[in-house]
Amino acid sequence: MKLNSHIRNLFIGILLLLLAGIAVTVFWQSTPVPPSSQAASAVSPHTKKKAVRHKKKSVMRQPIDWRKSSETKPYPKVKKGMWLHVSLKKQRVYVMSADQHVLYTMYASTGVETPERKTPKGTYHIQAERGRYFYSPSEQEGAYYWGSWLHHGEYLFHSTPTDVNKKFIQSDAKDLGKKPSSHGCVHWSVADAKWVYENIPYGMKVVID
Repeated sequence: MKLNSHIRNLFIGILLLLLAGIAVTVFWQSTPVPPSSQAASAVSPHTKKKAVRHKKKSVMRQPIDWRKSSETKPYPKVKKGMWLHVSLKKQRVYVMSADQHVLYTMYASTGVETPERKTPKGTYHIQAERGRYFYSPSEQEGAYYWGSWLHHGEYLFHSTPTDVNKKFIQSDAKDLGKKPSSHGCVHWSVADAKWVYENIPYGMKVVID
């Protein structure tokens, strides 16, 4: 009788151990993986790096605003050998270093592609003529922060144009960085034009293509 009771107790103990093992297995299999772990396992290191680079790039350039600077980063410090590259195709002006690196990118609008209004291509240099404001009765336009780069006052860099009352012309402002709209000059945002007026020296090379 005692032997039967001992066997029965042993059998019950083994059965309880098996049931406990099954319960633990079911628990671990049904426990959800934290969302952060799932995301980490789903994204490769290469994808993470690419996402970071894209984010970094996206904060360097602001939406086009004719009043503000073109980029969120500070303007570069002007050094010997720097030059300006005007891209007629992209409607951009690149501030270039002496070793051919882009230091800053500005939105621009160049001359309309007609014989009378197109911006001439070539290599030029910033000339001595510059000023805080001008108005041309013949063109019925003016602008702030102008500087000459060809024919001593005929072809200029300057801000978004204004009318005779010094009010900015909205139709020209909307074209900035998107399409040509000038009479041959190169338009910039007000902030970019002000920086160039105050910092770019006489004699700096300008390449237009």
